[in-house]
Amino acid sequence: MQRTKVAILGGGFIADIHLESYHRFIPEAEVVGIYTRQADKAKAMAAKHNIPQWYDSIDALLADSGCEVVDICLPNYLHANATLKAAAAGKHIIIEKPLAVTLEEADSMIAACKKANVKLMYAEELCFAPKYERVRHLVKEGAVGDIFMLKQSEKHSGPHTDWFYDIKYSGGGVLMDMGCHAFGWFFWMLNNAKVKSVQASMNTVLHKNRTKGEDNSVVIVEFENGVTGVAENSWAKHGGMDDRSEVYGTGGVVYADLFIGNSALTYSRNGYGYAMEKADTTAGWSFTVFEEVFNQGYPHELKHFIECVRENKQPLVTGELGRAVLEVIYAAYASAGSGKKIQLPFTPRVDRPIDLWLHPTEG
Repeated sequence: MQRTKVAILGGGFIADIHLESYHRFIPEAEVVGIYTRQADKAKAMAAKHNIPQWYDSIDALLADSGCEVVDICLPNYLHANATLKAAAAGKHIIIEKPLAVTLEEADSMIAACKKANVKLMYAEELCFAPKYERVRHLVKEGAVGDIFMLKQSEKHSGPHTDWFYDIKYSGGGVLMDMGCHAFGWFFWMLNNAKVKSVQASMNTVLHKNRTKGEDNSVVIVEFENGVTGVAENSWAKHGGMDDRSEVYGTGGVVYADLFIGNSALTYSRNGYGYAMEKADTTAGWSFTVFEEVFNQGYPHELKHFIECVRENKQPLVTGELGRAVLEVIYAAYASAGSGKKIQLPFTPRVDRPIDLWLHPTEG
């Protein structure tokens, strides 16, 4: 089997996760090169993961590595430039969240990939996490009736890497880092339903001496189809990572904790199942088991993108989703800054999204 050649841009925590995913779960892909901004780190990462070539220049990697796919795991402020370079070199691109710092950058990235006829996938792993995917399929089967509210939360005590706290590099705080997951999952669950309005509250409660960004936020997203999405995100929650989702429908409810247990707690008034004759066995409370695989969904999203490249298919999660998420982030910052509900579409011109909160008269 001829393997698809992949190059990794980045040497941090998320690059390690992607590399482990390729090595353990995706035999049809071969990581042939890695770039970091420091040569020593690039060399060390290559040695650690048995990667044949390392670079401290993106241009050199694109010219010499022979890769077909570029996997971007860089800090937020470097996403746009790396994408534009990779697209110009004819490489397919999968990129970590958030898609970009600004909407203008996002638009330029999407346009460049279309012009170069290369695939651009927005790496939102919650769209592939097995437990969350089992929940989505429950909804499609009619287990909870019509959805009227979605909730998603991700919380911990803060990132370990300094650049996350510097709004010049990140564009914002916990909303840019983790709120994007909730918004991406809302769009995924609702088949890209349009957003009507966004309202947010945020504050800096734990890391005041380290960042100007918010470290705790609550955002309410109203969709045109009548569904309400509630996103709770925090860098101020002690005791480790907490990641969970809730689905409320006219016929039931589902609670899914990504890190605890191997089932989603489900109440279905009428029951659910692949065949109606089996539905009565799942009426009431049940523990809906998901397939026990790397539960955050990273290998699944990467494997999907490699398949898209190999078989010339459109990725299920595209750059357009990343842009839609970024627009909601803009509106959330603006709402927190103004104390008002923000109607979409909302496309002010700012240097970084968090300016809409810190300096609400701008944009």
